[in-house]
Amino acid sequence: MENNQTNTYMEETNSELVHTYNRFPVVLDHGEGVYLYDTEGKKYLDFAAGIAVCGLGYSNEEYKTALKNQIDLLTHTSNLYYNTTCGKAAKALLKACEMDKVFFTNSGTEAIEGALKAARKYAYKKGTGRYEFIAMEDSFHGRSMGALSVTGTEHYRTPFEPLIPGVKFAKYNDLDSVKALVSDKTCAIILEALQGEGGITPATDEFMKGLRQICDEEGILLICDEIQCGMGRTGSMFAWQGYGVKPDIMTMAKAIGNGVPVGAFAMTKEVAEYSLEPGDHGTTYGGNPLACAAVAKTLELFEKYDLTAHVREIGAYLTEKLDELVAANDAVLERRGIGLIQGIKVKKPVGEISSEALKEGLLIISAKGNVLRLVPPLVIEKEHVDEMLEILKKVL
Repeated sequence: MENNQTNTYMEETNSELVHTYNRFPVVLDHGEGVYLYDTEGKKYLDFAAGIAVCGLGYSNEEYKTALKNQIDLLTHTSNLYYNTTCGKAAKALLKACEMDKVFFTNSGTEAIEGALKAARKYAYKKGTGRYEFIAMEDSFHGRSMGALSVTGTEHYRTPFEPLIPGVKFAKYNDLDSVKALVSDKTCAIILEALQGEGGITPATDEFMKGLRQICDEEGILLICDEIQCGMGRTGSMFAWQGYGVKPDIMTMAKAIGNGVPVGAFAMTKEVAEYSLEPGDHGTTYGGNPLACAAVAKTLELFEKYDLTAHVREIGAYLTEKLDELVAANDAVLERRGIGLIQGIKVKKPVGEISSEALKEGLLIISAKGNVLRLVPPLVIEKEHVDEMLEILKKVL
């Protein structure tokens, strides 16, 4: 009976939705801690966290209560009116990301769109005549037209060209290739401090500091995309903080609401003063009471549990164990990453490994270059790392 129900859910989805996702053959029903359960009651250790979203794991009582209470009050009003949660969420988020002003969106892609617009408006108001962006090869910033224009993966871009003009791509972690592209038309440089989709590649210290120097010398804005690598995942609240290289604009989403759709872009006082004004940018849902209640509570719980310290501790353990795996297993070529955003490059096709792991009760996903991507909830413990490795060794 249950199996028929599972098939019904899959068939409904496949017949009614546009086919843009190749889903794993599992119907997830509920979660508890760092485990997910399917409609047949099978338990899965989750090392994907909804693609680096559910930092607090599943069914956190305080988080659930905050959302339920807000639903009883109000979920939406539009930005024509003030609400009770938006200012609180903004204050908490700005404290965490060390910026001065923030704009709430509904997704990471929208946060990128806003950041690009803010950078162009800054150049316009300053009268510099600058409009070009330098982005990175192998980057991923989203799938809308603007975000796609700065995404350095050709097969994502090609079917939708011509995209927004004025974008050049530099080699990640290669300062000379960036310098070669800088001109008096460059308004901003955009990058992920750790490339997620592109293969779990952290920026080098030299690269981050060098970019900041180029931007300062040339009057260019630095935009950090922290959508996947931010919100505690590297052991700093945001990845740039680990380098001590502050951007002028940064984007966030995924884990900031722990699963409620919400994103944001934030900026320094200087950028805020010379960029977006009433009428320049807007969103119907952005900053709604429910999403902001989620952001405020998520940030409160991150602080309460001291999650960045926890990530540094468990991240060091995961790093050590993955390094041991690389040394001992010919099927694993290298480890990359920081904290609880790790990747291992493997010989066997990653799709096969993910599918085998699923059968064994482990959820893992992939990244570019035949890399297994490990982005578990940030509340995992050492025992969960051990459990994951036991299954991984089996399927490798």
